[in-house]
Amino acid sequence: MNYFIGIDIGTTGAKAVLMDVNGVVVSTANNEYPMFNPYPLWTEQNPDDWWKATCRSIQNVVAQSKINSSDVKGIGLTGQMHGLVTLGKDGKILYPCIMWNDQRTGAECKEITEKIGFNNLLSITGNQVLPGFTAPKIIWLRKNKPKVYSKINKVLLPKDYIRFRLTNEFFSDVSDASGTLLLNIKERKWSQEILSKLEIPIEWLPGVVESISQTGSITKQVSDLTGLIEGTPVFAGGGDQAAGGIGAGVVKEGIVSIVLGTSGVVFTHSDNYRIEPEGKLHAFCHSVPNKWHLMGVTLSAAGSFRWFRDTFAQQEKLEAEKTGKDVYDLLSSQAETAQSGSEGLFFLPYLTGERTPHPDPNAKGAFIGLNVRHTKAHLTRSVLEGVAYSLRDCYELISNLGIKAESIIVSGGGAKSKLWRSIVADVFNAEINKLTCTEGAPYGAAILAAVGSGNYKNVNEACEKMLKVDSRIEPDKKRVEVYDDFYSLYKQLYPQLKNSFQNISEIVNKHYGS
Repeated sequence: MNYFIGIDIGTTGAKAVLMDVNGVVVSTANNEYPMFNPYPLWTEQNPDDWWKATCRSIQNVVAQSKINSSDVKGIGLTGQMHGLVTLGKDGKILYPCIMWNDQRTGAECKEITEKIGFNNLLSITGNQVLPGFTAPKIIWLRKNKPKVYSKINKVLLPKDYIRFRLTNEFFSDVSDASGTLLLNIKERKWSQEILSKLEIPIEWLPGVVESISQTGSITKQVSDLTGLIEGTPVFAGGGDQAAGGIGAGVVKEGIVSIVLGTSGVVFTHSDNYRIEPEGKLHAFCHSVPNKWHLMGVTLSAAGSFRWFRDTFAQQEKLEAEKTGKDVYDLLSSQAETAQSGSEGLFFLPYLTGERTPHPDPNAKGAFIGLNVRHTKAHLTRSVLEGVAYSLRDCYELISNLGIKAESIIVSGGGAKSKLWRSIVADVFNAEINKLTCTEGAPYGAAILAAVGSGNYKNVNEACEKMLKVDSRIEPDKKRVEVYDDFYSLYKQLYPQLKNSFQNISEIVNKHYGS
């Protein structure tokens, strides 16, 4: 039987997933590495740590599966987006990777917007400039580390550095390249205009290809390190969100993915190049060849539920320790006793600011509408509902561009809660599906390798045959009506509180700032 490996260069570790040609996961392995914060707002990693962890994870999945490594017919790559890896002429790392969540480039973002123009930038790249993107990091290096900048020969994204180590080849795929702010998203190639205006040599950039393209093969040296056969094909893969979309089956219009992780992501496929007029949605190339994807982000999704657990659920934690039950299950059971809409209690999940549709670092979390009838059950349910409303905010932007959800695939830690899945079904008025395989991005990367190797004729066929629904929840008409009414009120709250949030931040900084 043919087997495929998906490798995910994540924020905390390198995960490998080995699956057979039918999509059955045979083995998984994850090896962690550190993250460094040398100064406030800085977040860095050592790419060599990724490489060592990747080699261990490959060794682990092959050993656990007990298959013959000659049966591995392809490797697909995915990973954290936006990170800046710089190499010299000798292929050595010049500077630590400046990661996706690094926030040092505020001045450079403003400079790029002024040089290119907001509307022009949005038209070409599908996005406004954010500190996490790659382009402002390159400009930051030029201004702040001129000796490093003068030695640059190649600029790579995290997973593409691993590709280089596996194959000695320099390539990226269109989905991951979309997050650099240097790609013409519509034309799916590097933007000469942006590179020229930012004075970044195109020779520094890797070749850019579609996600199912072969980009080299395992070298003899890597074969000796990992146990893989020399010549094993390595395929382009995709950025973690695009590959995760493949792993969730979001490969045609009408299917929407919601990830209830620490942050929440609403992700959908687009047959055509669409951009949100104000840049409130991310518009990237998809890992489906010649297609695109749209994405909105709620910064505190399951993170809000975790905050509530840690702050208000001491009694439930003690009960969980005594009974062996999950504390989230205990909280969800309580929340089920409260009525839909939490009797008018709202929770704004802006605990770490917000991104979509309100790109506001000063946005604050809040309970609104409290009265003496409200209990912990209402508070808990309102947290789940508030996150669902925030995710609907993201979806409304997608819907306004002409894409309607026929079914929604929910994944992430929060998706374990049947109540939360039911709330999302009612708030969105859409069928909610949970898949049997929840490996996400590395699984999607393995699917792309299976397609690239010729085992499937296209990504759609592969997803149709590999992905299976584990559970399905239909919306309830009465609850849909309740949530529609409350959502109309929810939308009014942030605009009314925006100035107050700003004032709170100013006063807090005045009295408690450094």
